[in-house]
Amino acid sequence: MTIFYNFGGNMYINITNGCPCKCVFCIRKNADSVCDNDSLWLEHEPDFEEIKAAFAKFDKNGVEEAVFCGYGEPTVRVEMLLETAKLIRENSDMKIRLNTNGLVRLIHKNFDISRFAGLIDSVSVSLNAPTAERYNEVTQPSFKENAFDEMLKFAADMKNLGIKTGFTVVDIISDEEIAECEKLAEKLGIPLRVRHYITDNESYT
Repeated sequence: MTIFYNFGGNMYINITNGCPCKCVFCIRKNADSVCDNDSLWLEHEPDFEEIKAAFAKFDKNGVEEAVFCGYGEPTVRVEMLLETAKLIRENSDMKIRLNTNGLVRLIHKNFDISRFAGLIDSVSVSLNAPTAERYNEVTQPSFKENAFDEMLKFAADMKNLGIKTGFTVVDIISDEEIAECEKLAEKLGIPLRVRHYITDNESYT
């Protein structure tokens, strides 16, 4: 069972296969893993003792960043995410990044995102589209009515907490839509990165 895996010299963390979205570009539709790593489909959701043991065994030499990004939305298990981040913080000098859909407060009602402060150094939020209607088409969230607005608010709130915040879009949308996303990101003062759509076992980073 792959909990920690190496990609691009960073340590990626796979704590759940759960996700409230069904993105049309999701790599899970095309492969069981990324690069030459073992399958990222979990036999079960690992408990903290399993995570701690896997972390101890992982070769951390030269690794500068830990990234919560596996075959699921990390904040589905937000309490385990926080506990794992604390483990990493206390036992390494790695920077910690969260790749997320930004819907943690819809997944977990009344979750206080200020709990990320001091544990998460940076966050990459999946913007995916310039409007709520298009977002629902591309991301297919289970929270259709207010997911887009909540995602934007999450990004703004994380930035206000002093956490380095960025947006991403995948280039399956049109150039015109990407341009609109750039305008929206600029309005919020959050940088945007365009990711290339992949169909094999590479990885979105």
